Amino acid sequence: MKLTPQLTRALNEQMNYEFSSAHLYLAIAAYVADLGLDGFVNFFQIQYQEEIFHAQKFFQYINDRHERIEIHGFDTPPKTFDSVLSAFELALEHEEAVSARIHGLVKLAHNETDYFTVNFLDWFIKEQVEEESTFHSIIDKLKLVNDGAGLYLLDQELKQRIFTPPVQSK
Repeated sequence: MKLTPQLTRALNEQMNYEFSSAHLYLAIAAYVADLGLDGFVNFFQIQYQEEIFHAQKFFQYINDRHERIEIHGFDTPPKTFDSVLSAFELALEHEEAVSARIHGLVKLAHNETDYFTVNFLDWFIKEQVEEESTFHSIIDKLKLVNDGAGLYLLDQELKQRIFTPPVQSK
């Protein structure tokens, strides 16, 4: 069963959006690097790796369905932010937009009665719950600590984060 042209186009758009997301997080990593916050750099570099992993999952799925993969450019991400908190708030807004896009893909896959794609997208639904929860949690902590010693302690906590790609099953 082939993907419909509309679903192929939408999956390619999402793959490219995931690459764009990765570059947003790399831009935020550069911003917090300028502030000397190595833990925050670590956090956003791992976010970058996760987004590349997500894009690669879409790439592989489109390829597995024997459709044409289309790579597009993307807008330049912002270079500066008002604060670490504002960078995280932007990242949360971005993740909420990703969630809405994934929901739209699931709806389209249902409408096209492509249950292979519905099954593929289920992983992303679960992932988005985790992504939004992580950003909400850090934003809540940032609001508590303001700056100073609290920011330093949160920076030290974020240094401990690692990226472990989920095991791929075929």
